[in-house]
Amino acid sequence: MKELVGYAIDAVDGEIGKVHDFYFDDQAWSVRYLVIDTGGWLSSRKVLVAPLALGMPKWESKALPVRLTKEQVEKSPSTDLDRPVSRQMEEELYTHYGWKPYWGGARGRAAARVIEKSMANDAESSGDLNLRSANELIGYHIQASDGEIGHTTDFIVDDEAWVIRYLMVDTGGWLPGKRVLVSPSWAESVTWPERNIYVGIPREMVKNSPEFDPSAPVNREYELRLYDYYGRPRYWTAVGSERSPQ
Repeated sequence: MKELVGYAIDAVDGEIGKVHDFYFDDQAWSVRYLVIDTGGWLSSRKVLVAPLALGMPKWESKALPVRLTKEQVEKSPSTDLDRPVSRQMEEELYTHYGWKPYWGGARGRAAARVIEKSMANDAESSGDLNLRSANELIGYHIQASDGEIGHTTDFIVDDEAWVIRYLMVDTGGWLPGKRVLVSPSWAESVTWPERNIYVGIPREMVKNSPEFDPSAPVNREYELRLYDYYGRPRYWTAVGSERSPQ
């Protein structure tokens, strides 16, 4: 995901800014918004764009097209990103752009009630809602079942479903020079104030996990080895997809 920071966002009638951050749902680990810094065009105002507005990425030119006009973005509801994103703020945003809410439908409403309850509990304890900043999560400690294994340095995102598939973990002084991938779906709990993510994996198992090369794309062959090694159910079997994250 860090490679996408700085990518140009091209509206149908010109560039509107560059990717500054991502907001993801800490329940499903789905990317809900790209945070766009509009630069001098709108006095460095930051706006939110849902992934459903994205077209086909232009990897060579480092640009992400969006099916929006500059006027639509300029007239979008103001968002105070110094505060948690509320459901009311999301509703105003989706109404403005005419997007279909991701929390819509009977199933969506049930999920929304769960999220709202979680949001209320989180608000009482930490003041945070269910949308988290990817930038803020860099440096979180990854705790195995028998001790810390390192900290997050990046995320691997599926650029079609816009779901965070893996946390990239730098094992630091424990295993110098090694980086490993851990699926957020394996997380047993997260303590946001303490910046800890707990996964039910022994350190020895992590130590012997398949080597990860950050310079190489994550392909299905590597994913098969990773999931088979940890004995975890494959996400692409559950969703019926044969596509790897990029």
